[in-house]
Amino acid sequence: MATDLEFNKNEDHLKQLVSQLNAKGTRTKLGGGEKKAEEQHQKGKLTARERIDYLTDKNSNFIEIGLFAGEGMYKEVGGCPSGGVVIGMGYVKGRQCMIVANDATVKAGAWFPITAKKNLRAQEIALENRLPVIYLVDSAGVFLPMQDEIFPDKEHFGRQFRNNAKMSALGIVQIAAIMGSCVAGGAYLPIMSDEAMIVDKTGSIFLAGSYLVKAAIGEEIDNETLGGATTHCEVSGVTDNKFPNDQACLDYIRNLFDKMGTYEKTGFDRVDSKPPKEKQEEIYGIFPTERSKPYDTLDIIKRLVDNSHFDEYKALYGKTILCGFARIDGWAVGIVANQRKVVKSKKGEMQMGGVIYSDSADKAARFIMNCNQRKVPLLFLQDVSGFMVGSKAEQGGIIKDGAKMVNAMANSTVPKFTIITGNSYGAGNYAMCGKAYDPRLIYAWPTAQIAVMSGSAAAKTLLSIKVNTLKGQGKVISKEQEDTLLKEITDKYNEQLSPYYAASRLWVDGVIDPLETRKIISMGIEAANGAPVEKFNVGIIQT
Repeated sequence: MATDLEFNKNEDHLKQLVSQLNAKGTRTKLGGGEKKAEEQHQKGKLTARERIDYLTDKNSNFIEIGLFAGEGMYKEVGGCPSGGVVIGMGYVKGRQCMIVANDATVKAGAWFPITAKKNLRAQEIALENRLPVIYLVDSAGVFLPMQDEIFPDKEHFGRQFRNNAKMSALGIVQIAAIMGSCVAGGAYLPIMSDEAMIVDKTGSIFLAGSYLVKAAIGEEIDNETLGGATTHCEVSGVTDNKFPNDQACLDYIRNLFDKMGTYEKTGFDRVDSKPPKEKQEEIYGIFPTERSKPYDTLDIIKRLVDNSHFDEYKALYGKTILCGFARIDGWAVGIVANQRKVVKSKKGEMQMGGVIYSDSADKAARFIMNCNQRKVPLLFLQDVSGFMVGSKAEQGGIIKDGAKMVNAMANSTVPKFTIITGNSYGAGNYAMCGKAYDPRLIYAWPTAQIAVMSGSAAAKTLLSIKVNTLKGQGKVISKEQEDTLLKEITDKYNEQLSPYYAASRLWVDGVIDPLETRKIISMGIEAANGAPVEKFNVGIIQT
């Protein structure tokens, strides 16, 4: 544990980061701003977040996914807060579900490239966990100036309709409410759902609006007659029911969920939840301000798990990774965490914290296989600098042992969850279940950094390349110019290290207060408990 002075310094720093996180989140949740929200109200419409709040059970948990998606992007067109869509897991009539709500205060709910990526992430989570999906549609369609980045490719706009069909075939319930515009290709999303509602006078759905219809075939018609609630509920039969306002439509969805049958559970073990015996708030003081400073990861784990009880696996072997069983909110979990304190190896050598050595990779691989054998979900706590390098590590087979760990983790069929607490560098990100390895949920603390290598190491490497390039051109730069160049490179790289940079691009599902970790994992396992687990078949693992 840190000294009192260190603890207080750490606590002040992390609380300040959490305060900044909360302030940033509050700003982002305003979407297109208060003026745009008031315009929604004047039309008799609720905003996206108001719709979700009305729809979900009172005083129930809600996990938002992609709150910071699009942050700092699309500056040339005024930005796209939250990607112009609000998504998350919540409860409707006690049933856990995925909710997707277009935010019409942001560019009329138009689809940017990040909007498509975020919608596909929502559908991915629903598919993996067999979660019912509710779409609250209010969108002007594709943002035309960027159509080439959103329309034709495999992971673009059209992929969502393919997912609609796949989910339907799997029996995943999809309910849609047309609460504003729903145009062109986007019109297929609600109609490929199991049931589609529409709000009278504010909801409309058509493949082409009145202006385009006139241009294409010369017909003059208003949008309400063309694709309003009356047309589609009484004439075309495209939608199933119409409602006088948002609230009535949302009430109907709640009534639908109230009558759904139960589903077969996977059977992950759960007992009554117990809070950690150690104070969770002490995480703020334990986690060091300086990223290179060692600390005992076990102190963090004890403040995340029920009763602060952790059954460690191979405690005396491979000490730079902690493995063991615990419970979070009653759910059994297998934890794989980078140990950040300096430890002594079996041969008496001192090993750096946060670095994966051959023995720790070998241990983690075996533990991951055990969790699959016993049907126990996996939680990865990342604070990793990468794999050990150097002649001794290479001769000791670090690549082989690292491959074993990656192989076991990649082929794991029990649900995996990842929390990036600190460093997430290079191949360490991969081995500890980074985004490329399909964690059901992946979140970062505000202390996280995600990159190929640390900022200082990367900056020095990039500077060396730049200086050598200039020398090759016959140019000589002074020490002062070199320092200026180093600062420019460092500032740019550090911006990319930020957890918000990762969150804006959906490399992580969000940035959270460390005290939210238990809720994220608990709701994630609850969702996963509704989807089948395939048999675990590991690939080639060299011994």
